[in-house]
Amino acid sequence: MGVYDTILKRRTVRKFKNEKIDREILLKLVNAARHAPSAANLQPIKYLIVDDSEKVKDLFAHLKWAAYLAPDGTPGENERPVAYIIILIDTEIRKSGYELDVGAAVQNILLAAEEENIGTCWMGAIDREAIRKLFDIPDRYIIDTLVALGYKAESPVAEEENGSIKYYKDEKGVLHVPKRKLEDIVLFNKINQI
Repeated sequence: MGVYDTILKRRTVRKFKNEKIDREILLKLVNAARHAPSAANLQPIKYLIVDDSEKVKDLFAHLKWAAYLAPDGTPGENERPVAYIIILIDTEIRKSGYELDVGAAVQNILLAAEEENIGTCWMGAIDREAIRKLFDIPDRYIIDTLVALGYKAESPVAEEENGSIKYYKDEKGVLHVPKRKLEDIVLFNKINQI
């Protein structure tokens, strides 16, 4: 599968199989992130891989899942992630202006995971102070976001937006993710018309 097809296939997953991800694959995902563009090539991002089953379980308690689907968007007991990659910013390298670096790095993680048939959920609704305490993360690191990971136990589908961009589950429990139409977002020579 080419990169373009991988991009179109990738969806956020919130139901996972209870199957451990090999640590070498998790390192491969971080290596993909490491090769993302970084402003001034400063590379301020550090990655905390969490794959110990007890720590994975503890971390789950500090996350909020799928606001549009609450409470049904939260993975059930046997559907939870089996690993996480926590995105940290080293403030001794950069204190601000790292957001584009994070976006590029995390997108690389998401796409590399898709290639391995691993589901991902990039999460920002997290209790950063509880996470800092749980892992004893020094104050020099900003806890930005995290990526939840696991082999997929659901297959969300993308569809054309038709009046709402809110994702939803149908009567069969399939997650649908509306995407704005291409013609609605491309602005060839129309910038003063918006």
